[in-house]
Amino acid sequence: MENFKIYAKGKFLISKQSLIVNNKYTLKPFSKTWLADENLLNQTIDFCQKIFSQCLALSSYQKKEALLYISQQILIQKSKLARLLSIESAKPITYALAEIERSANAFYIAAEECSRLPKEYLSLDNVPNGIGVEGIVKYFPIGIVAGISPFNFPLNLAVHKIAPAIAAGCPIILKPASYTPLSTLALAKIIHNSNLPKGMVNILPMERHIGEKLVTNNNIKLLSFTGSPEIGWDLKSKSGKKKIVLELGGNAGVIVSKNVNVKKIINKCVYGAFAYSGQICIHAQRFFIHEELFNSFIKEFKNATVTLKKGNPLHKNTQLSNLIDEKNALRVEAWIKEAVSKGAQIICGGKRIGNYIEPTILTNTNNSMKVYSEEIFGPVICVEKYDGDIKTAVKKINDTKYGLQCGVFTDSISELNYCFNTIEVGGVIHNHVPTLRFDAMPYGGIKESGLGREGIKYAIFDMLEPKILVK
Repeated sequence: MENFKIYAKGKFLISKQSLIVNNKYTLKPFSKTWLADENLLNQTIDFCQKIFSQCLALSSYQKKEALLYISQQILIQKSKLARLLSIESAKPITYALAEIERSANAFYIAAEECSRLPKEYLSLDNVPNGIGVEGIVKYFPIGIVAGISPFNFPLNLAVHKIAPAIAAGCPIILKPASYTPLSTLALAKIIHNSNLPKGMVNILPMERHIGEKLVTNNNIKLLSFTGSPEIGWDLKSKSGKKKIVLELGGNAGVIVSKNVNVKKIINKCVYGAFAYSGQICIHAQRFFIHEELFNSFIKEFKNATVTLKKGNPLHKNTQLSNLIDEKNALRVEAWIKEAVSKGAQIICGGKRIGNYIEPTILTNTNNSMKVYSEEIFGPVICVEKYDGDIKTAVKKINDTKYGLQCGVFTDSISELNYCFNTIEVGGVIHNHVPTLRFDAMPYGGIKESGLGREGIKYAIFDMLEPKILVK
């Protein structure tokens, strides 16, 4: 059993409390790490304060050099990291490899952004007393950043906090999910060998009540949280005066308009519906299909779904595997049963086998059912028809408390423009599912889906504060 130590203050440490991480497919113990206690967390915060001046002094070149080194090392160790990620999360290896590549890309993008951190020159002579006066605006690191990342993208969503913090010049303390801390601790070994000040990046697995100290400690200047709305909004209420960025999940919809070739889009739709068993914030959960295409769409979708291969996530042909734990599998099963009891029809799937849920297509669903109104975080979708009027489809998309992303399949510019202008989400994806994300784009939502935006450049801006010199 390989051990992964806590990474704090530039050192690899153990604590009094160990954490056994299971193989999420075999459910057998796989690795051992440790949990940071409050004393170690406080020591780490103090250490970050001491080295902040070193981080502030880093040149763009030094940060870029470190970020490129980390990116390159991730790619060199891609196979090893992907296997580790797959085991700790039950993510099929093809998706795990893609996540490792995205993580390397995120560091690469951050390296590029180092060279174009914002600076401004202001002419202030637009008022009488400003004649002959000018201003220079520079942006400085905000201070210590705290990141809390979830289990579903254990490396890439952590990287979306770590890489921008390095680029901005901020020390960061990251709390990974206790389900999946190993890939970030493996990343710590790479970061340790870079030219960054030791202790600029810290990876501390912690119990939730200890992790909440990141929220209440006034020496933390920004909190970036990715997770459930219930926890996220509660943390915001406790965060005091610090800046906070919340990425809280969603209930993403897809519109399929009249002139779309169903056969050409079905693989994209199946990917959006069932990639990583739906444990994705931008999982395509609700599909609204033009009434003239509904029957053919259902047929094609079912035919493609029943051919998906389940099994050991380490096998290269596996497309579906276990959910993260039995608790979530039981919850998804209960939601399916609730929907059926209220009149939903199962097109395929619907059964649970241990921690595995069959890919499930439901129809005749409505807002009274959790599978339709809540974030399922499982391999379950609802497929319904709309009357052909794009306004009707958009109304259905907006009929949710979430607003992260949506997908719109249409060949009509007017329909696309209407969707972009009126759908209440952070991102509209044309001719693809909402599950599509590029790491450079602004990513986040409105309503219950969050506050602020991730995406490397946008996260860096959150970690900077402007200061003006008037002369």
